[in-house]
Amino acid sequence: MDVDSIFTFLGTCVVISPAALLLVFGLTSLLGFPLGERIMARCTQASIVTGLTAAVLILFMMLATGTRHVTVEFGNWFMIPEQHFHFHVKFLFDRLSVPFAILSFVLCGTIGAFTTRYLHRESGYRRFFLCYAVFVLGMILSSLAGTIETLFIGWELVGLSSALLVAYFHERPAPVRNAQRVWSVYRIADASFLIAALTLHHLTGEGDFDGLMGSGSWPEGQATISQGHALFVGLLLLVAAAGKSALVPFSGWLPRAMEGPTPSSAVFYGSLSVHLGAFLLLRVSPVLEQSTTLCVAVVLLGLVSAVVGALIERVQTDVKSALAFASLTQVGIIVMEIGCGLRYIALIHIIGHACMRTLQLLRAPTLLHDYHTLENAIGGHLTGESGSNEPKNGQRVRTWLYRFALERACLDASLDRFIVRPFVQAFRWCNQAEERWTRFLSSRGSTNSGPPPSPLVVSVTANTSTDNAVTEAFHV
Repeated sequence: MDVDSIFTFLGTCVVISPAALLLVFGLTSLLGFPLGERIMARCTQASIVTGLTAAVLILFMMLATGTRHVTVEFGNWFMIPEQHFHFHVKFLFDRLSVPFAILSFVLCGTIGAFTTRYLHRESGYRRFFLCYAVFVLGMILSSLAGTIETLFIGWELVGLSSALLVAYFHERPAPVRNAQRVWSVYRIADASFLIAALTLHHLTGEGDFDGLMGSGSWPEGQATISQGHALFVGLLLLVAAAGKSALVPFSGWLPRAMEGPTPSSAVFYGSLSVHLGAFLLLRVSPVLEQSTTLCVAVVLLGLVSAVVGALIERVQTDVKSALAFASLTQVGIIVMEIGCGLRYIALIHIIGHACMRTLQLLRAPTLLHDYHTLENAIGGHLTGESGSNEPKNGQRVRTWLYRFALERACLDASLDRFIVRPFVQAFRWCNQAEERWTRFLSSRGSTNSGPPPSPLVVSVTANTSTDNAVTEAFHV
């Protein structure tokens, strides 16, 4: 067996292991044979260990052989020759995808082990692990995607599982409303992503990242599209990344997503899902380099998101929301690093921040209990720092900043006013226009060649002089 065959076998194992987990959980649920908690935990552990082992072996082989770019292809699934379109399934193993896939397996395995005890004997235990399997498969597909279509499939699976787990406690109305909000923001990001994918197909004739980035492995690849096209496609992908990573102006859904259980908050909005937008920008970073304007836009978006997240995080009254906006601050800094061309620093920042934030969110449920334990041990309240480090800003500025942060920068209200309301008004106008046109056609049809009246109507009309009450009741 040669080296290429080993790479193909290991790469297939990396992709097949989460797909097999979803297949087992999904089929048993559909067929009405629910698995026990212990069996689901063992299946999850086996899937994660298999995928992680294969990914680590690929990393070691790439380091030993000096290989920086390995592709595992499954051919074209369908083709439209007239439109020059083909759906090509290919997975890419390079210095970006392999570390991110290993990170996904490690953190998902940690969350899986934690959840088996955290949700023990919960009524939604099986439902959580089914969504968890969808998420793991989506993250691996997104990490290893060699084409933009494959990346979009993983992107959608991550968004679907995210919204379902936000509404995990569906007996209460708040989680359902917040899940709908998260899903609506994801729709905006997905629409932008899809338009960018179609544009790339139109420009390059295919959605392969190799064809888009030209010669050279990541991060030395050079984009093959012009500066103007790079600006257009890059802005669309930037909107998609902003929606998925909760960057400004889409940051309002981030605290709403904390309605889900703690394990999903940790793996989604502390570690992996919130970094998926930054990963997308890293994957298409050669496109960013084609346009200076696009790089400036990426840096400004990251800067604004980092500042807004830092301000809002300081006034939160619950630990999960505070950690969520702290994550937003770090993701904003990561996006700035990508815009400045610091790709390896951004990748290392993603790995370190994801691991730290996962541990913090998993620790959050017991933090208050330990805080009270310390107070009981010392026999008094824990005192904070002295006021010697009070900011030197004026009281008016401090009050304005506090209100700005307390209102969470009015991001939700701004989206409702400038994005949701125009769409709703446009749809209402279309509905009214359709009703007017329908009434117009109905009136013309009734005057020219309307259908003959019903015998019942004729009989009732003929007897109006004898029984007016019956006639009025019939018309009502």
